[in-house]
Amino acid sequence: MSLTRRSFSACALALSLMVSTAPTALAQDKVTLRLSTPASETDQRSVSLAEVFGPAVTDFAVYEPHYNASLIAQGAELESIATGDLEMSIASAQELATFFPEFSIFTAGYVHQSAEHQVAVFNDAVMDPFKQKVEDELGVKLLAVMYLGKRHVNLRFPRSEKDVKTPEDLAGVNLRMPGSDAWQFLGRALGANPTPMAFTEVYTALQTGSVDGQDNPLPTVVDAKFYEVTKQIALTQHLVDLNYIAFSKAVWDELSADQQAILQKAATDAAEAARQAQLKKEEDLVSFLKEQGLDIYEPDLAAFRTTVQQEYLNSELAAAWPEGALDRINELGN
Repeated sequence: MSLTRRSFSACALALSLMVSTAPTALAQDKVTLRLSTPASETDQRSVSLAEVFGPAVTDFAVYEPHYNASLIAQGAELESIATGDLEMSIASAQELATFFPEFSIFTAGYVHQSAEHQVAVFNDAVMDPFKQKVEDELGVKLLAVMYLGKRHVNLRFPRSEKDVKTPEDLAGVNLRMPGSDAWQFLGRALGANPTPMAFTEVYTALQTGSVDGQDNPLPTVVDAKFYEVTKQIALTQHLVDLNYIAFSKAVWDELSADQQAILQKAATDAAEAARQAQLKKEEDLVSFLKEQGLDIYEPDLAAFRTTVQQEYLNSELAAAWPEGALDRINELGN
């Protein structure tokens, strides 16, 4: 049977009416919130969003996470939100700094002092211009800050040979750090001789003495078994790393005020759950590493913070930082 253009148009119109008037709650009442992240589904950030955020918004939204960069390539998430191709992501300050150089302040050493300090900064008026610029120019709303962990200096020397209390104690220490200019600058600011090296080579380099130490959060020290080839960890806390829960401003604006309030609380609660879980993990790992024979101690953090911040302020890296922002951030940590 042949289908004429007129009859085809009639069928198409009828089908369109059926679809548009279908009484499905999902189509009419719920918005799909796709999250794309390079993290795995067992990552603490992923777990907290799935267990806390998703169930909290179920009355008006369907939370649909995509892990291991399976939906959007890593690094392209913010642009995808901006173009309407994605609703949510977990964004780093480093990623945001590629769009807005002033965000580099949150990638610098000794700016954030703790997980609690991160929250205080995020909720303070000092953060408002940062958030507003991301909304206005990228169409992305930053809902909450997520704690990733603290990076510390991990050395192969026993403390009897090298006791790290101030930046001067790292003079001449070949410290493996990631190879980017920003990471290498931080290594020099700490007082060390930063050595770029692929992560996969670090264990052997520590074992053979090709490097004297490395910097990473405690979970990485354990996962990579660096504790097998090192003797001490100075809890320098030189970078308290973070992510932001990033959300489509266009989707946000389509929600009612009540829905926005629920969604905001869901994001805040998920970030807090992930934060507490990560802090507990770090606390447990200190005990584990001490059991493995490592000497773990806290150096003079004030000396490190003063030295490192001054190095940044004397460099071009701080040129984009808003005037007075660092002072206000420091005040919130006191």
